[in-house]
Amino acid sequence: MTPTAYHTPVLLKESVDALDVKPGGIYVDVTFGGGGHSREILSRLSDGGRLFGFDQDGDSERNIPDDTRFTFVRSNFRYLANWMRYYGISEIDGLLADLGVSSHHFDDESRGFSFRYDAPLDMRMNRGANTNAADVVNGYSEQQLADVLYLYGELKNARRLAAAIVKARAAQPILTTGQLTQTVTPLFPREREKKELTKVYQALRIEVNHEMDALKEMLNAATQLLASGGRMAVITYHSLEDRIVKNFMRAGNASGNVEQDFFGRSHAPLRPLSNKVIVAGEEELEANPRSRSAKLRIAEKN
Repeated sequence: MTPTAYHTPVLLKESVDALDVKPGGIYVDVTFGGGGHSREILSRLSDGGRLFGFDQDGDSERNIPDDTRFTFVRSNFRYLANWMRYYGISEIDGLLADLGVSSHHFDDESRGFSFRYDAPLDMRMNRGANTNAADVVNGYSEQQLADVLYLYGELKNARRLAAAIVKARAAQPILTTGQLTQTVTPLFPREREKKELTKVYQALRIEVNHEMDALKEMLNAATQLLASGGRMAVITYHSLEDRIVKNFMRAGNASGNVEQDFFGRSHAPLRPLSNKVIVAGEEELEANPRSRSAKLRIAEKN
């Protein structure tokens, strides 16, 4: 499988341009995936530059470039600070994150990320993780399921969905995407079926992979690691992660509360470089439908 087949990078030029790559700088791509963004960063580095690529999915290792300037880290990006310490890196000049799920995950029916296929209910980014989506669907209480669907899927009928899942699993464990889809689909209007199913699967995926907690930990570490003038470029796909990224870039924390000193001066460590998010152009939208929901935010370390 070629890197392009694995995953088509979203907002490639815009995101790497945003980093304002210094030829001899140290950069981190915390969502390596197919390696598209990493290869673009490498093309702008001199022999003295360094790039670290993070990915917890073993499938991505087949895309590692043969380049001595590149170091692959098979790990969740929440451990960014630990790994940079391990490699003796105290400051970085830029970090790029393309959040969400790669097209590879959606297209590989065995991974259970999509309702397009009838597959085992898995959804683990890291196949070595202990908990999969079937464990959540069959093991969580009705209240826990309702909370997950409401908080991470923003589903207004989360309680009804949770009740339907609990009733169905009492008769037979829900072990496949087909069973889950069959269980919840009757609760959605036909014209909104796909959109609502997408939210259900998004909610379960976020819970299985602890995505919101991992994102907060990574952003906190990145904020500490960036050198003065260093850049952070983050591509988001849904409102939950976008809100967290926006708050970190504005205030340096997930809540968005800006700390001030006695004189009312802001202590925010980052400075957003644009009040507006950057979105894909028409040409990219036609070539890559995934880019339709993508938003790029950029910030610089003060």
